[in-house]
Amino acid sequence: MLVAAAICPCPPLLVPEVAAGAAPELDALRAASLDAVGVLAAARPDRLLVLGPAEQAGRGPHPQGAVGSFRGFGVDVEVTLGAAETSSERELPPSLSVGAWLLSRADWADAPVEGLGVGEPLPRDRCLPVGREIATSAPRVALLVMGDGSACRSVKAPGYFDERAEAFDAEAARALGAADIAALTALDEELAADLQASGRACWQVLAGAAQGAGLRGELLRDEAPYGVGYFVATWS
Repeated sequence: MLVAAAICPCPPLLVPEVAAGAAPELDALRAASLDAVGVLAAARPDRLLVLGPAEQAGRGPHPQGAVGSFRGFGVDVEVTLGAAETSSERELPPSLSVGAWLLSRADWADAPVEGLGVGEPLPRDRCLPVGREIATSAPRVALLVMGDGSACRSVKAPGYFDERAEAFDAEAARALGAADIAALTALDEELAADLQASGRACWQVLAGAAQGAGLRGELLRDEAPYGVGYFVATWS
């Protein structure tokens, strides 16, 4: 059963070494994300699963001990997903590497950790059953859900400006903050793709996992410093 979830953004810029001189701009986002991980620890889960958007090579399960790095972003920083109990030939995708970095900063030692790379095109009618299966995988399951909102909030955003982006992000932030399963399930897949909202599929997996769990949500951060929607929320 799902007992807690933390929803965090996944830009590699959360890692100070990647952000370099711009690191202070995301200090509040980092602090809120670490607070959200603390909510997971307080729930005393038997299993923690980190979900994050992934390209083809990074999709699917990643075991505890899987390694990720930020060399592709210009810094020689390596992270491990939880305790290094197993080895894996596949490197963590960037989103799960950011999740692993957050867990390392929080000194996570509360439950076994695994990762799941979720393809952004995954339709909702597949996301929901994946979530339900995750929720039944242990008596007390917690999720660290990585993913960003739209990338089209300004002309300097990665996806340039789209007038639909602000409303999409506002609804996503509201739903995440309210633990509104129906609203997350209803997020428009095509619009999310148009707006480059990487978190959509992961949020809908969360919606499937949370069915019947009766969790309450709290929105900790909602901002778009680089024209990309970043949200931090907790469900408990």
